Amino acid sequence: MFLFRWLWSNMSGYRGRYIIAMLLSVCCQSMYILTPLMSQRIVDTFITADNAVEMLRLRSDLLIWMVGAMIGFTFLRSIFQYCAAMLYETTSQAVVYRVRKKLYENINLQDATFYDHYRTGDIMTRMSGDIDWVRHSISWIIKNVLESLVLFAASVIYFFSMDALMAVCLLGLTPVIFFVSFFFKKKVRPMYVNLRERLSELNTAAEENISGNRVVKAFAREDYEIKRFDEKSLEYSGANKKAALTWLEFYPIIEITAQALTVVQLVVGGIFVINGRISIGEFTAFAGLIWTLANPMRNIGTIINDFQRFTASANKIIEIYYGKSKIADREDAVELEGRINGDISFKDVSFSYGSTNVLHDINLDIKAGETVALMGETGSGKTTLTELIARIYDVDKGQVTVDGKDVRMLKLKQLRGGIGVATQDVLLYSDTVDGNIAFGNTGMPEEEVVKCADYADADGFIRKLSEGYDTIVGERGVGLSGGQKQRIALARALAVKPSILILDDTTSAVDMETEKHIQKSLRNLDFPCTKIIIAQRISSTKDADKIVILKDGTISDIGTHEELIQREGYYKEVYQLQCQ
Repeated sequence: MFLFRWLWSNMSGYRGRYIIAMLLSVCCQSMYILTPLMSQRIVDTFITADNAVEMLRLRSDLLIWMVGAMIGFTFLRSIFQYCAAMLYETTSQAVVYRVRKKLYENINLQDATFYDHYRTGDIMTRMSGDIDWVRHSISWIIKNVLESLVLFAASVIYFFSMDALMAVCLLGLTPVIFFVSFFFKKKVRPMYVNLRERLSELNTAAEENISGNRVVKAFAREDYEIKRFDEKSLEYSGANKKAALTWLEFYPIIEITAQALTVVQLVVGGIFVINGRISIGEFTAFAGLIWTLANPMRNIGTIINDFQRFTASANKIIEIYYGKSKIADREDAVELEGRINGDISFKDVSFSYGSTNVLHDINLDIKAGETVALMGETGSGKTTLTELIARIYDVDKGQVTVDGKDVRMLKLKQLRGGIGVATQDVLLYSDTVDGNIAFGNTGMPEEEVVKCADYADADGFIRKLSEGYDTIVGERGVGLSGGQKQRIALARALAVKPSILILDDTTSAVDMETEKHIQKSLRNLDFPCTKIIIAQRISSTKDADKIVILKDGTISDIGTHEELIQREGYYKEVYQLQCQ
């Protein structure tokens, strides 16, 4: 019932239309009874009656009226069906739009832990195939269940009104159908849950292969990836076949029972006609309506199939739909007046990824306007330390403050809006170069975009592109070199004029001359900015106000370039390797 309450809540604004559609379905299915009713009267009055010839002569107008009524009801029923179908479809499309919008909004509001847990292919499956099952449930499953129930109920009432014993004989087979359906539902449900997981894995494999296609080609692993995808495809196909074939195990019982209704109607109805219990017209009505019992029985399997698929998909959607990010604005969160200054402090900070301890007992003060370099071996916690400032993750223990305020007490929009980040792994959007640079401030003037590009030493190569700043960058920056992408990413970070600028190996792919230009630009920005630079090049860190060395999640040393090269440790070793 929860799933239907969830659907109903998302029908806000369209509930009236949906109710009208359901009423039209009820009317339409009820009207199927009218044609056999008219047929019964025509047969009993104008064909099999003892005075049939006289009735044709005296009451031909009644015959014409009844035939006309049958045609009229058929025409009216078609109009009702069309109108109902339109209302079902418009409602389902509106609900799908609303659910997809809400789902996308919620996905964007999730914290980094969410993306650590959910695969991209799985998320895309929920946004596409799973949501389509929501539409299908509204426009077909619920509609079909309602129509089958109304048609079945109307027929049963009509049968009992004609002859109760005949009706009981026909309905005697229905318990078999419900018994079979119960076992079918119980058996098929886990199959569709498994089918949904196989589809998710298939989409994930495809997404990973497409996004990493250059790596695949570089290692000549096309055959391996094709085989891997084929295995996932076969698993999905096998799960699909298994679910489909399960229905075929039960289908013969359903079909035989449905066909048996015709036999019962002919045998029992024939005996009743011979005995004079029912008229030829009533026998004709029974024959004309036998399908109204058989069809709902046949539809049970399809309805159960589709409903189980909808349930599996809807549960996956709801899991994210109602998911709440652990990193969000507190009710008592404050907003700093004016621009963030950029004072940063780490006080007894510890952090873990699950059971893996990454940082422990970090104490570090960074004054506004300072340039601080972070160095250390791979996995020492450099990137994680900077991610705690913007609350990409929250600390497990201790406190991170910006301008003297715990970052957990600041409004996320203001906090993150005051931080510019450029990383080694650059993501550029399928947009113009201008659009990528102005991503954080879409209303910035063209001259400001050019200025930021010049800071990053990107203006020169951008102007040489086919359409300059209006050149469309391919997906993830396809067509640009690693260094060019890094420079555009740096320009994008500078475009928001951040109070805190975090550069995570941003110049690792650029040459030394370009790096010198960028360093000079960073020293002469036209706005105040605290800079945190993660780098392995001594040339990138030697001019920093302080250099912080991390080892195994702790601070092992702090000092200036001159201080650190005078004492034994990690920095001196790197200096000797690179500069001597």
